[in-house]
Amino acid sequence: MAANIIKVGIISKEDYAKRTIAIAKGQYKPKKGEPKVWFDSLRSMAEALSNDNQLLLRLIAEKKPQSLAELEALSGRNKSNLSRTLKMLEAYGIVSIKRNDQKLIPTAKATDFQVEFGAYLGRFQKPSDLPARRQA
Repeated sequence: MAANIIKVGIISKEDYAKRTIAIAKGQYKPKKGEPKVWFDSLRSMAEALSNDNQLLLRLIAEKKPQSLAELEALSGRNKSNLSRTLKMLEAYGIVSIKRNDQKLIPTAKATDFQVEFGAYLGRFQKPSDLPARRQA
């Protein structure tokens, strides 16, 4: 199976809110190649993309379980932990969960990640508001 890579970024909640408002108002159009998934800290990214959760994503991508019960059996994780993790990953857009009759079917939208963060990433100020960048 080929890796499905998505770009993730880290910006503050405040900057994320500014970005979202600027997009909604038509004042900012996301550039091609910008992150599609945003975390508000390294800690939140590390929790979401922990080793256990990366293994879970790979398991979903490779085994394609047709229910949460099947994923529970494949992963060895208990149902409440698995459900909570999948909801969190779904909120970030990393997993999708489809309802088919009485079953919930998880699909991994990403298995690999590129991370971007920095002092200027996600800032939505006029360039004149920013301090001059020093050349290396």
